[in-house]
Amino acid sequence: MTEEMVIDLFSETIKIILMLAAPMLLGGLLIGLVIAIFQATTQIQEATLAFVPKIVVVFVILMLTGSWILNSLIEFTNNIFSLIDLIIY
Repeated sequence: MTEEMVIDLFSETIKIILMLAAPMLLGGLLIGLVIAIFQATTQIQEATLAFVPKIVVVFVILMLTGSWILNSLIEFTNNIFSLIDLIIY
């Protein structure tokens, strides 16, 4: 396995990680921003007010994108398994 192949494999891994985590992270970020604006305007400083909606939104997004995430991970894993002979050799 050459250095170029290792770099390509690591860059592909990082790309997959970011692509699969992005919907949940962006959803949590957006709902956190909305809650923060709501808390600033109403002057309610309750920590659970920001925490619970983030968990709910991330869970809903995970339910909606779960099959896509699983299919992407299966495809990536199959690609890694197909490269095993190059990794060992």
